[in-house]
Amino acid sequence: MGKVAFLFAGQGSQRPGMGKELAAASPAARAVFDAADAARSGTSAQCFGGTKEELAQTANTQPCVYAVDLACARALAERGVEPDLVAGFSLGEVAALTFAGAFSDEDGFRLVCRRAELMADAAAERPGAMRAVVKLDAAQVEKLAAESAAATDGDCWPVNYNSPLQTVVAGSPAACAKLDELVHEAGGRAMKVAVSGAFHSPYMADAARGLSDYLAQGHAPAATRVPVLANRTARPYPADPAAASELLSAQVANPVRWTETVRAMADAGVDAFVEVGPGKTLTGLVKRTLEGTRLYHVETPEELDEAVAALAAKGGARDAE
Repeated sequence: MGKVAFLFAGQGSQRPGMGKELAAASPAARAVFDAADAARSGTSAQCFGGTKEELAQTANTQPCVYAVDLACARALAERGVEPDLVAGFSLGEVAALTFAGAFSDEDGFRLVCRRAELMADAAAERPGAMRAVVKLDAAQVEKLAAESAAATDGDCWPVNYNSPLQTVVAGSPAACAKLDELVHEAGGRAMKVAVSGAFHSPYMADAARGLSDYLAQGHAPAATRVPVLANRTARPYPADPAAASELLSAQVANPVRWTETVRAMADAGVDAFVEVGPGKTLTGLVKRTLEGTRLYHVETPEELDEAVAALAAKGGARDAE
């Protein structure tokens, strides 16, 4: 019997109205939004009724997506579906850690709010750009990024290894513009990412230091009850609070190794992936990386019912405690 993994969505997946229907249908999901509102007034209102422009602001995006991610996962657990492994993409890693017991809902929410503030400040201090490159493998993108940096005397780094033929690059605007040309010449396609900063690059060093300071002030993660695979290493988070804090704080300034993470889950026996939160980006990346997997997405009551029924039929749902 295969294992089940929950994948927690990241920034960029947000949409107006996200989580509203599920909050009305699931007491466990509603409790997450209540906790979010207690820590940051108006969060559920932004999720349920915020505009696209409002939700695109980093200070709003991160706490709102965190709340929806966690609410979806809790709704599944309420119905008896528990994962064997979990992982989250960038911001989603905090929701994954919270679900796994590293933080209380409120502490995880406060951490996300601080993370968003620090990343927004770092982006304002050192503006950057990001490109999603498709149709080229990671080695090709790494080579072109280095050539772009050299040609412009700027900065250009691969930062999100999303799937075998999709890599996101971040750096200086000039270097990213040069990358567009080189990618086109190589037969690939480079698409602008609608963000204000060069996330997961050295441009986020100040944000990483700020997070390290925050975690050291009595906010370190506890040991998790289920393995959480880290973006930086594609390996489970360590139980040691100091080591886990270092891994989490440095995440914002280092690459997301998502392809490795997905393959590590498959190697551990996972054959069912459930994306929790808005959008279907992560299950799409799994589909481009692995074959023969079962893929589900949960954000609405209908999707919840479908996933629970399918996983129960395959032995992936357990009796609720």
